Amino acid sequence: MDNIADIRKEYKLQVLDEKDVNIDPIRQFEKWWEDVSGSSVEEANAMTLATATKTGRPSARIVLLKGFNNEGFTFFTNYESHKGTELLENPQVSLVFFWKELERQVRIEGMAEKISQEESDAYFNSRPEGSKIGAWASPQSRVIISREIIEENVSAMAKKFAGTTIHRPAHWGGYIVKPSVIEFWQGRPSRLHDRIQYTKFESGNWKIERLAP
Repeated sequence: MDNIADIRKEYKLQVLDEKDVNIDPIRQFEKWWEDVSGSSVEEANAMTLATATKTGRPSARIVLLKGFNNEGFTFFTNYESHKGTELLENPQVSLVFFWKELERQVRIEGMAEKISQEESDAYFNSRPEGSKIGAWASPQSRVIISREIIEENVSAMAKKFAGTTIHRPAHWGGYIVKPSVIEFWQGRPSRLHDRIQYTKFESGNWKIERLAP
């Protein structure tokens, strides 16, 4: 087995300087999003979502970004899942994007809140039929005896909704993460990376600072 400690990569593709970034972090994210969308990165919208219980016990998993705007970053899930339960107890979250092909990372801290039922309905209605059935069939994050449980649930739901419109279950929908801190990280040689952090004031304006690598 290779020595894990010997795994190294020298980052040297680009630089990130305060004078070059947008004064608005959402516009800066949009610029980087355009870069990654035009690159070879697969599933660029995959992001780590870190949550915590009310006592501070953390957990993290990969979810998919489904939209962003001036208000924040949106994803969808089962409200009764492990992360949904934690979000109900403690809405403070962190998101992390890592686009290794561009040697870039974006870290976001903020508060998560449910989006409107109308917005959740609109996205649910755009999903493939199999994904809609899956939202009804899976008791997400709960212990099940076997894979057959899910397969039986899918079969039962497919029969139930055959020939009808599959509406969104009440336990499934979207969240928007409203950021208070956004950090843009650009890999640089010798681990002396560029890190530009935006911190939001109560006024809605953003403070831009460089962090040590």
